[in-house]
Amino acid sequence: MKARMNPYQAAPQTMKALEALEAQIQASGLEKSLIELVKTRASQINGCAFCINMHTQDARKQGETEQRLYLLNAWRESPLYTDRERAALAWTEAVTLVSETHVPDDIYDEVRRHFSEAETVNLTMLVAAINAWNRIAISFRSIHPVKAAHAAA
Repeated sequence: MKARMNPYQAAPQTMKALEALEAQIQASGLEKSLIELVKTRASQINGCAFCINMHTQDARKQGETEQRLYLLNAWRESPLYTDRERAALAWTEAVTLVSETHVPDDIYDEVRRHFSEAETVNLTMLVAAINAWNRIAISFRSIHPVKAAHAAA
């Protein structure tokens, strides 16, 4: 696979706008571990290798366990996630797949049991932002770092 373009070079001011949103989300008060789980789960749904690679590494730096990362795409079947994380992951999936789900009321009700109004907005902006990052990385074929010994011939 070959990268198509570098969006930071092509439109730096536009990319700075998305980076500003990212900075706001990071400062929103949502738990760093939750932020990385949400980013990783949305990236799994969207099939964004660049972002999955980045956010699993970031999650590990935050102290996330390998087991929770390995089981993230099956979070419903694992007891490793808190009720708050489960609500956020269900919200992440529903918002990421909005054209299919239309974000059902029961998922909204569950997220509101665990998140204040402001946190719900911040969580929704987090999901929207990672979906934007995924679309940029996938559209322009961003390539995650690869160790030379593991690169395909």
